[in-house]
Amino acid sequence: MKSIKPGRFNSGQNIVGTIIGIIFVIFWTISAVSMGAPIIFPVFGGGMLIMLVLELVKSIHNFTNKNRYSEFDIVDSTEEPDPWNQRYSQAYDYTEPEYNYDVQDGESTIYCPYCGVKLAPDFEYCPKCGKKLPF
Repeated sequence: MKSIKPGRFNSGQNIVGTIIGIIFVIFWTISAVSMGAPIIFPVFGGGMLIMLVLELVKSIHNFTNKNRYSEFDIVDSTEEPDPWNQRYSQAYDYTEPEYNYDVQDGESTIYCPYCGVKLAPDFEYCPKCGKKLPF
């Protein structure tokens, strides 16, 4: 499995931005309470404060530690299939797609196995999706 991890500079920017956000939310919540705003405003401010503190902890972890949290995990379907596909979609075949051939008037037409666009026999890459064709 491959993963994309944020750089230390990005995590440092997140730390600064999150601290500014925390200060703003604290000021905003105190202002809302002092003006007698409905209860939803302080509750919203408290929820935002919790989310910002969690983001600050994650950013500090990514800025200071060797093993950082990844933003995206890139896996091959054979390494780790998507659990949402397994649970909610039709049966999904994780094997490499086959070519689709259509024979009309004695000529065979080839279609891209990934997106289904009609291909010329000498194409190496699909002109629509750009994927390398498996031949």
